[in-house]
Amino acid sequence: MGQAPSCGRSSHDHNFFKAVEGGDLAMVESSLRMDPEILHQSTLYDRLSPLHIAAANGRLEILSRILDRSVHPDLLNRHKQTPLMLAAMHGRIACLQRLLQAGANILMFDSLHGRTCLHYAAYYGHLDCLQAILAAARSTPVADSWGFARFVNVRDGNGATPLHLAAKQGWPNCLHILLGNGALVSAPTGRYSYQGSTPLHLAARGGYLDCVRELLAWGADRKQRDSSGRIPYIVALKRKHRACAALLNPLSAEPLVWPSPLKFMSELKPDAKALLEAALMDANREREKNILKGTTYSLPSPVHWEGEIDNDNASEATDMELCCICFDQICTIEVQDCGHQMCAHCTLALCCHSKPNPSTLCLSAPLCPFCRSSIARLVVAKTKIKEEGDKDSFSKPCKLRKSQNSNSEGSSSFKGLSSAVGSLGKMGSRGSGKIADGCDMMDKP
Repeated sequence: MGQAPSCGRSSHDHNFFKAVEGGDLAMVESSLRMDPEILHQSTLYDRLSPLHIAAANGRLEILSRILDRSVHPDLLNRHKQTPLMLAAMHGRIACLQRLLQAGANILMFDSLHGRTCLHYAAYYGHLDCLQAILAAARSTPVADSWGFARFVNVRDGNGATPLHLAAKQGWPNCLHILLGNGALVSAPTGRYSYQGSTPLHLAARGGYLDCVRELLAWGADRKQRDSSGRIPYIVALKRKHRACAALLNPLSAEPLVWPSPLKFMSELKPDAKALLEAALMDANREREKNILKGTTYSLPSPVHWEGEIDNDNASEATDMELCCICFDQICTIEVQDCGHQMCAHCTLALCCHSKPNPSTLCLSAPLCPFCRSSIARLVVAKTKIKEEGDKDSFSKPCKLRKSQNSNSEGSSSFKGLSSAVGSLGKMGSRGSGKIADGCDMMDKP
């Protein structure tokens, strides 16, 4: 993998380009002492500069030496591709980070497909490169001029966003990162693939089950049609991806969707978000089992599913404080600043049941069910464990525990939410604080 030089220049130039490609630092430095201007040469056909070749082949030390000689980081090859694009294309994260440090422009488009470095990282599934580019976009002039959300949803020459490319190639982890950074889940393409295709159409066409699952969890519309009038379900059926088709069937149960109030909550810490995501995927996995019940298809675990807690933690978990909404899961999420705790399943259920305000058509902020204060920040709860003959001591948060009623349909926390809501006013304090009298946990539709 990498970019091999193809030049019809002198043997000295050819040997220099081969040394850059192979990472022969001694040979590179020797050639530069003989002819410093060789840095400004390029291969004859592809017009690859030494910087392009070093970036594509992951030669960090040579790339740094070239940049230290004041070579511009945004040199263009025959297809107007920058070294940054080639580093993203080949997954050379160290070289990509060094180019970003040198001021490489993340908002340049090539002439081959009209793509940016973000498109290439998404297309080839290089998650670390994708994250590095997104991090750079938040702190560069791009965020000020274009806006971060516009950059995440930038279209190539055929009208495809990075999310479309990741879905077409089957990279669920890249989808996850892009969606978490504001990618539009149901945006249609232009001329790319079949016109009007959404990321869900593209994932269905490839039979990428984890991608379908990820997109559905972020609210992708199963009934949205492409320019030919096809919904993703029909696309999956035509390609004989029957497990995908079962989940995409508009007549099957709706998946649980990552709640809008929590999607981009600035104060949602990564560890708390991971617990909530695991709870959502757990609930959807139970739904998927019911959809495929009686069929010959079985679904693998979601890519973000952490599984059950270890046996050592399992015995420990029985002594931990249970959520006093469902009395089934351990309290893993804490609302700040009020300090009330509940399990991740019930936290999601509260937010999933929030109804839009009809006068403003906006989702109201979710409310803590115990004190009715707005939920603006969620963190991992510091759970207590009772030790024999000793006072309470704090333990590290454990992984999310699977529902004890593993044979029941769906997640028990979501299933029993309505009954839990009705009885909240009657519950006493169970370590989570006194519940406000007569409070209604859900906004009326």
